Amino acid sequence: MPSLFLLSRAQMRCIKPLFPKPRSLPRVNDRRVISGIVYVIRNGLQWKDAPRAYGPHKTLYNRFVRWSRRGVFERILAALAGQAGAPDRLMIDTTHLKAHRTAASLQQKRLCCMSSVVSLFDDPACIATPQGWRAAPPPSAASALTRRAPRQLGF
Repeated sequence: MPSLFLLSRAQMRCIKPLFPKPRSLPRVNDRRVISGIVYVIRNGLQWKDAPRAYGPHKTLYNRFVRWSRRGVFERILAALAGQAGAPDRLMIDTTHLKAHRTAASLQQKRLCCMSSVVSLFDDPACIATPQGWRAAPPPSAASALTRRAPRQLGF
């Protein structure tokens, strides 16, 4: 079994002021429960598969749901991101992006050819809109005098 993840005491001191105040009953060990929540999310586990060392899985789940609804984790992440300063590099993780079920058949239908995509950039008859590409209206005599350059895409 891999070693369990536990937040350090310094990490807990950093985020403890952002926790909500306990209501009537004292909460169980915050360090153990928060570490369990991080462990489950980081490893992509179901709540019921959390190691018993973190406590009952129902406790982990309930704390996560309650604090998520109250915005506690959002405040913690915002505070930690604010302490770090401006990043030198940004990265995008695409492992969780899903394609539409018809995306797999685009190659078969010849709808997705690289040459046609490239020609869209060069064709002044196509205009990029937030909804996608559309054909430009046919030029009239009046609009020929006031014709503007095609929109440039900022890549």
